[in-house]
Amino acid sequence: MMQVVLAMCLLLAAIELPALEVQSHGLLFEKWLRDTFFGGYEPNGYSQKWDIPAAANPDHGGIPVNPKAIKYGTPIGLGDALRQFEIEEPFFLIAGFWEQVTPEEKRWVNVQAVRVEPEVWRALWGDLKRSDLDRLVAVIKDKSLTLAQARERVKKIKAEAPYTTSVIELNPKIDSSQRRLQCSLRFSVFFDHLAPKADRAVQEHPTIFGQSVLGRFESAPRVITQEK
Repeated sequence: MMQVVLAMCLLLAAIELPALEVQSHGLLFEKWLRDTFFGGYEPNGYSQKWDIPAAANPDHGGIPVNPKAIKYGTPIGLGDALRQFEIEEPFFLIAGFWEQVTPEEKRWVNVQAVRVEPEVWRALWGDLKRSDLDRLVAVIKDKSLTLAQARERVKKIKAEAPYTTSVIELNPKIDSSQRRLQCSLRFSVFFDHLAPKADRAVQEHPTIFGQSVLGRFESAPRVITQEK
């Protein structure tokens, strides 16, 4: 019996290890934030609305928290566009920016905790309405279209108003394994619109809530294999 349990554990570890290696910097950053500022809160799962709910944040405004770990200078991935569009409450967007300093090591070079008000968040979407996003999602998920056809049609729609009025980037994911609509914030947009007074330069010792952020950590560059 013990041999069967051991074999199952090894199999699960083999399956989960690549994902953990790829996302280790994000997981490490979020875990450090939760342990340091949010009472060691542990999420119930990755499908919950907020990574850190308001109830777990009694010391910093009592609002939900959305932590992100991003390569310095690149867009901040926000996840599902529909879910992000529906946000109607203030929240903290905590962005930890890292640089690859050696082939095996990353370093946190800038960290910002920005309180985002609902009206500011809504303005980032420009003139977009929920029906506009639903229209785009319908095309993305239309299985009567080939992958190439869906991509081309979505590209054409995004080039028109009101989609062009949004500073939040709409990122359709259309391939053999997925058809969904995600979104992101460009590095410059994050600072220009959400943190205009913050220092966006590389910092030797970034801090958050007055505390220094953990320093370097082992993590090789992510290798992405493009679908043929």
